[in-house]
Amino acid sequence: MKAADKPLGRSSSGGSKPRELKQERAVRTREQVLSAAATAFAERGFPAVTILDVAELTGMTKGAVYFHYANKEALAIAVAEEFYQRLPLIFEDVRKAGLPPVKAVAELLHRTAVAFRDDTIIQAGARLQIESSLIDATLPRPFDDYTDSITELLHEAKEVGELPASCKPEVLGRVLGAAFFGVQHISWRLNNRADLAKRVEEIIEAVLPQTTQGPARKAS
Repeated sequence: MKAADKPLGRSSSGGSKPRELKQERAVRTREQVLSAAATAFAERGFPAVTILDVAELTGMTKGAVYFHYANKEALAIAVAEEFYQRLPLIFEDVRKAGLPPVKAVAELLHRTAVAFRDDTIIQAGARLQIESSLIDATLPRPFDDYTDSITELLHEAKEVGELPASCKPEVLGRVLGAAFFGVQHISWRLNNRADLAKRVEEIIEAVLPQTTQGPARKAS
């Protein structure tokens, strides 16, 4: 290797690590901003939140927040998208548990209730959907994928005889989806979702076939 080539080689390889570190810091900063925005949206609602509120929660300047998100609407979209990415992860985890289909539906509803109770991103995403008419941006279409996940399990339950032949999985899936999202809203408004797991257990006991459920699990 020529002597003249050596500085160029060191500069090229050595420059990659600072770039990687800078990118990692940028990712962490975006996550901090997104988490702060979710906290603000969940607690105060979209109309009441300002970029300054988000900046103060992160300990950053407004300029730092604007560097990562163009405006409050962009933050709302990012939080809503993260919300709808987390719901399928709950379904995937239930799938991995290998439960019989009807019990898998019950487990999916229960785990989702716990997530709505404990996960700020999910709480914020739910509230943003309610306030979508006040947001000058298009949020992801709500509820469809989650209802489809329930319906998929119900089709399997019917195929293996856990549901009667007269059952319509699409209809039952819509009923369960609507019941869940309705009860989580009521629980939020009345009890800040503290009783949500218990309320969802009531849905499970009232709607899903008793003979396939076994003992009702304790709300946690």
